Amino acid sequence: MSEANSSHSTELTSQYIAQVTGDLERNAKEQERIGQEIEALQEQLLALQHDHTVLVNMQDALGGPSPAPGAEAAAAPSVPHQASAEPKQSKGKKASATSAKKMAPKKPAAKASSAKASTAATKPTLVDLIRGHLEKESEPRAAAEITTALTQAHPDRSVKATVVRTTLEGLVAKSHAHRTKQGSSVFYTAAAASEPAAAEPQQEAVAG
Repeated sequence: MSEANSSHSTELTSQYIAQVTGDLERNAKEQERIGQEIEALQEQLLALQHDHTVLVNMQDALGGPSPAPGAEAAAAPSVPHQASAEPKQSKGKKASATSAKKMAPKKPAAKASSAKASTAATKPTLVDLIRGHLEKESEPRAAAEITTALTQAHPDRSVKATVVRTTLEGLVAKSHAHRTKQGSSVFYTAAAASEPAAAEPQQEAVAG
């Protein structure tokens, strides 16, 4: 009886180990997938913030109306580190920071926007790199080809195929790029050169 119980418990232990191992693998894959989606969304957010800064500067240069207060409030939470750091400050520091903001409410925002503009100018976002690569190419390119080209051109950056594909779909949604399907493969082209490039494979197919 004791031997039967021992073998039964050993089988249960093996089943639990296999189940836990499988759950760990699925958990790791899910974390990787969500992390890649977050990275893609962060790239898109940075691109939108950069475009917002450029548009505000152009509006100021043209003498247009100043941005609405709601727009400035929406752009403020773009730096998550500041929001997470506030609860750690003491009451005295919060009071001094509040009084300093009352004394000069617009100067910190101007400095922050200029800092963001300079940072975005020195290091282009993945969206800018993909858009520039598509504009240079005269033929449709697949996401894997674009990933390989960007990895070789920018070895200091971590360029993942899933992030590139997500960014390309975002450009297509904004009409900054076009998507063509040839068989089971999907190719992307810049918006300006998409129509003639997409028409060439069709003409070849008709000729064949």
